[in-house]
Amino acid sequence: MQSCLSEFLYLWGGNAIVNMTAKEFENHFRKLYLPLGMYALRFVDDTAVAEDLTQDAFIKAWQYIEAGGEIDNFSAFMYRTVRNVSLSYLRDKHETVGEDLIPEVAEEDIDTSIRDARIWRAIDELPEKCREIFLMSKRDGLKNEEIAEELGISVKTVKNQMTKAFSRLREALSDGHKPFFLPFL
Repeated sequence: MQSCLSEFLYLWGGNAIVNMTAKEFENHFRKLYLPLGMYALRFVDDTAVAEDLTQDAFIKAWQYIEAGGEIDNFSAFMYRTVRNVSLSYLRDKHETVGEDLIPEVAEEDIDTSIRDARIWRAIDELPEKCREIFLMSKRDGLKNEEIAEELGISVKTVKNQMTKAFSRLREALSDGHKPFFLPFL
């Protein structure tokens, strides 16, 4: 069998076969990795474990495709695979898990994980100090005065950095309109 990187993978898309190269699979990986990781994080509450489960899901998808498996909708297949891998992980940890506690993948789950991924990408793109101050405020719940004291800067600097963060996040997430899901922006 040829190398995975040069071999063509065949996915069924509706009634037509769509050729998928390793490069195209990599593009799907880049597009879906963070949203799928956010989805896995809902189940396992551990970032490192969620990342591992997401990578495992991609490996399973690659192996399934390589073995000639047919996939109608790659994105839906990946969300279902992450769900199932997460369930297996929780079962292996001997945690009481009923499949009814982890419902089937809904369109809302996909939308939420994509939204969360966009937010975190935008936060990651903030300048370092701006990101640090923003996260101390929004993630850690610190007040401006507490942030200023901890970082040894003025309260005015904290306020300016927060204004800068909100402005950049609003711009990065707006797509030309005010994001309805980010009322704090």
